[in-house]
This record gives sequence, structure tokens and C-alpha cells, in this order.
Amino acid sequence: MADIERLESIAAQVRRDVLRMVNRAASGHPGGALGCADFFTALYFDVMRHNPQRFSIDGQGEDLFFLSSGHLSAVWYSVLARCGYFDTAELATFRAMGTRLQGHPTPAEGLPGIRIASGSLGQGLSVACGAAMAKRLNGDAALVFSLHGDGELQEGQIWEAAMFAAAKGVDNIVATVDYNGKQIDGPVGDVLSLGDLRAKWEAFGWLVLEANGNRMAELVQVLHDARGHVGHGKPVVLLMRTEMGQGVDFMMGTHKWHGKAPSDEELERALAQIPVTLGDY
Repeated sequence: MADIERLESIAAQVRRDVLRMVNRAASGHPGGALGCADFFTALYFDVMRHNPQRFSIDGQGEDLFFLSSGHLSAVWYSVLARCGYFDTAELATFRAMGTRLQGHPTPAEGLPGIRIASGSLGQGLSVACGAAMAKRLNGDAALVFSLHGDGELQEGQIWEAAMFAAAKGVDNIVATVDYNGKQIDGPVGDVLSLGDLRAKWEAFGWLVLEANGNRMAELVQVLHDARGHVGHGKPVVLLMRTEMGQGVDFMMGTHKWHGKAPSDEELERALAQIPVTLGDY
């Protein structure tokens, strides 16, 4: 049984990390990162089977995660550090010149936890499918997880990969869509409506699950349920409803914090709404 209060406590600290990192760099994408803090926390601290002390690129015998929407890097870096992939002090170098914590994740600098470069949207599901097939060919029973933005689903490569996964029976993958309804230019429905996403994924041959991504108990339960659905011939996708800017009242309900760093005054207002739980880096 997951300790939901512990996970919520970790997620609160992760949100503080995100805000401080983006403010310090005066650059980054806080909105989606705050919305996905619960997901990353649940995945890395409860659901996914992985070993931060023995990171390897191939990840044999471990669950793998691929972030397709690479602009959410701040929340991923925070969770990787908080669960032991590298020291939390390194979070202070986010987006600095020469840092391992680039604005979009890259394995070039040897940062533990990162296996591919991401940020060019639409590519992550293809990579995740390839990794899942490699695990199956190698007799590796571990799973592959991935995260995609809803605006990212406007990229055609996503649907090529979705079609491929179903056609080839790639049933050891759990893809998640961050379904917050907002992208850099405005509401997703105004930029390019996605229509009935559940019906689309089902038509492409995927098993579809749904969850509120900002309710920790519900999210953890559905992610564990997803594990139980793998291996039955269909890839699994989770449509995860989130709120961009979750946890900070003036960042919620708008797309304007997709890629905008808070000022020092805005940072203080935001941090006042989120308790220190693990200690700031």
C-alpha cells in the first residue's frame, strides 16, 4: 500500500524545486512541470522498479522512463535528484552554461537517469516503443513508461508510433498523456482540437485508462492498475487530467506560464503556498 501522505509531501517539495530552479535560471517551463509533479513523484517513488545507485543506459532488468515533452525537464531533474540519481545541490545549475541539467534533457553530459535527448516534440513514443521491443527480444520482463503533452499529440509521429505499437503487439509499454488542455499558444482546443482522445486511442488499438493526475491516491492506483494490464496483447495509455501550474493559484487556469519564469516577487508569492517538506536544496 502506497504511503499517499509521504508521496504528497515529496511532490510539494518537487514543486518548490521547480519554481526555484526556473526563477534562478530566469528561463524554463514551470506550468506543465508543476502540473506533473504528482505523476513524476508517484512513478519514481512508488510505481516504477528502478535502482538510482546502478544506473545504466540499457536499463536491463529495470523499468525505463522516457520524457517526450522534454520542456518539463525541471520536474524530472528534481525527482531524479530527490530519489538519489544525483545530489540535489546540482539543481542549482539548471540551465546554466555548461551544466548537465540542460533546458531539454540530454545524455551527452552523462547525467544519471537520462537515456535520450528530448524536446523535439513527437519523438518519445517511437523511442519508447523501440525500447519496449528490445526488452521483449531480450527476455526482460520490465516495463517502459513515457510521458507526452496533449499539445504534442498534434504531431503526426505520435500516431505513427501508436499504430506501430498496436500492430506489433507492443504490450509492455505504458504511455501517459498530460491532458491539461493548454499549450504554448493557448487552449489546445483552439490551436488544434484533439477531439475524443479516448476514442482515438481505442481506435488505434490501445487500452485506455483515465485518472486525475493531481489526486495522488487516484493516480497511484491507476498507475498500478496499468501494470496489471500489460502483457495482454495491447499497449496501454493513461489519459491523465492535470492543471497547468498546479499548486500556485496565479499560475493555474491559464496557458501563460507554459514557458515563463516567475520574478523574484512572484517566486515568493508562489513558495508561500507550498510547504517545505524535505528541505530546499
